[in-house]
Amino acid sequence: MAYEFIAFASLFFILVSITTFCLETHEAFNTIINKTEQVINGTEAVLQYEIETDPALTYVEGVCVVWFTFEFLVRVIFSPNKLEFIKNLLNIIDFVAILPFYLEVGLSGLSSKAAKDVLGFLRVVRFVRILRIFKLTRHFVGLRVLGHTLRASTNEFLLLIIFLALGVLIFATMIYYAERVGAQPNDPSASEHTQFKNIPIGFWWAVVTMTTLGYGDMYPRTWSGMLVGALCALAGVLTIAMPVPVIVNNFGMYYSLAMAKQKLPRKRKKHIPPAPQASSPTFCKTDLNMACNSTQGDICLGKDNQLMEHNRSSVLYRIYHGFLTAEKGTMEFSHTKDCTGKRLLLLNGP
Repeated sequence: MAYEFIAFASLFFILVSITTFCLETHEAFNTIINKTEQVINGTEAVLQYEIETDPALTYVEGVCVVWFTFEFLVRVIFSPNKLEFIKNLLNIIDFVAILPFYLEVGLSGLSSKAAKDVLGFLRVVRFVRILRIFKLTRHFVGLRVLGHTLRASTNEFLLLIIFLALGVLIFATMIYYAERVGAQPNDPSASEHTQFKNIPIGFWWAVVTMTTLGYGDMYPRTWSGMLVGALCALAGVLTIAMPVPVIVNNFGMYYSLAMAKQKLPRKRKKHIPPAPQASSPTFCKTDLNMACNSTQGDICLGKDNQLMEHNRSSVLYRIYHGFLTAEKGTMEFSHTKDCTGKRLLLLNGP
């Protein structure tokens, strides 16, 4: 019960903090104030305009930071492995998001120029507070599945970036020269009738076109440029479509494993007996009292389904916790059938 309360409170303060961060940028919650600052010789005054955020939002953010600080310190104190705690990405995000608030509060009362420069910098880096959104992965399985999918699809994303970079370079060069085909005699550089004045500008157009976004701020005006634009759009669709099935397959696999773990009996999550070894087959009987030979990971129906439930928990446990090992090539998946003829997903490996 205490853990559920802390998890709910953490989720509540995360959402409140993100909402406050967004509202602070709205003009309705910002007030322009005038402040005068004396110059060095003391004879002239310089008028400075500063924006002051609504104090109510500042107090709300302060309450959220106090909670995040308390939560962070508790996790630091009770962490069994301090080194692993420090290296955890979510813990680093917590610390980076909390620190600027205390520095800003400490420097707000100082009047020196250096303190004001640092204070201005801290106000710029307020955007790190939005990183708290990643803390939601502690409470939502779907976000954790998405994170595992992105890590497992690193090679596919790298391949996609390489293909897009090659396409952008090729089509930016092609559109630059294609737009000069129809250049007028009095405009040899074609700077008047085209927006593609150089190849680097064409990079932006190629990225927008290959991703099928199409802002329309830059477009070809000659028949040759239109032909290049059509080829660029088609190449972009094909390039983006190639790695997508692999990424979707990774997501589906991780999602299935996460759902399988949630379906495990709660009492057996803490301690699940290991699955039978392949070298020592076990025997069970079906409802028809027929003997069946069960190897590693087989599931057989026993009296009142007790043996089936036991083996299913063990197999699902091995599937979920062995998947990260399977990514490294030390574990393989295979299919077999149990004594009732049902198809099973098995793990071969440690």
